[in-house]
Amino acid sequence: MNPRGLRPVDLAREHGLSTQAVRNYEDEGILPPAERTPSGYRRYTPAHAQALRAFLALRPGYGHGVAAEILRSAHRGDTGTLFRLIDGAHAELLRERDTLAEVTTALGALTAAPETYPRTPVETYPRTPVEPTVGTLARQLGLHPASLRKWEAAGILHPRRDPATGHRRYPPGAVRDAYVARQLRRGGFPLERIRVFTQQLRGAGDTDALGEVLAEWHGRLHRRSRAMLAAGRELDAYLDLVGAP
Repeated sequence: MNPRGLRPVDLAREHGLSTQAVRNYEDEGILPPAERTPSGYRRYTPAHAQALRAFLALRPGYGHGVAAEILRSAHRGDTGTLFRLIDGAHAELLRERDTLAEVTTALGALTAAPETYPRTPVETYPRTPVEPTVGTLARQLGLHPASLRKWEAAGILHPRRDPATGHRRYPPGAVRDAYVARQLRRGGFPLERIRVFTQQLRGAGDTDALGEVLAEWHGRLHRRSRAMLAAGRELDAYLDLVGAP
């Protein structure tokens, strides 16, 4: 190492960053404070270089905010907080993976119920020329109107308001979501999981497209898991350098 230490440009070049980005990371506490030369220039060490490697490795799997807090905790020697952040991110990833598995299972259940849903999940609700009111749709579903209002509050249903009366009207997409939600509720799914499912369904538009969305979702989780796994090596190397307890 240069006896005068590493410059911001030395850290930046390794990762294709600007020197200002490196300085910003120090200002955010992602890098520990650097010594200054008599003329005021930053002087970094191999520990700073490894801290930057660890942060950039952590960011794809943990996100910018959590990755930054992990590094700040490491600089303080607060490994208790550091490991809680890591454990929390892994728990969140597992919950999302469970949600994906449940959504995939629910899609299969909807497709495999011809006596109730003779076509794809997108086409398994009664087609009516008039958008039903909350009372009409509730009767079709065998539910109380309060259930539909609760699903609306949870972000599952998105009815429109009749401009003349202010009453709720359910366009075909909302009717479809209501039938999907009813089946998922009968399967014991919580409202938050149903909200995620219907969001995916609305974005996909049909069963085949939803399958592609689910595959993309699975790929995203896989990449995040691999990124978290790889980041552990860089973080461990940094903790070794700073002698974390």
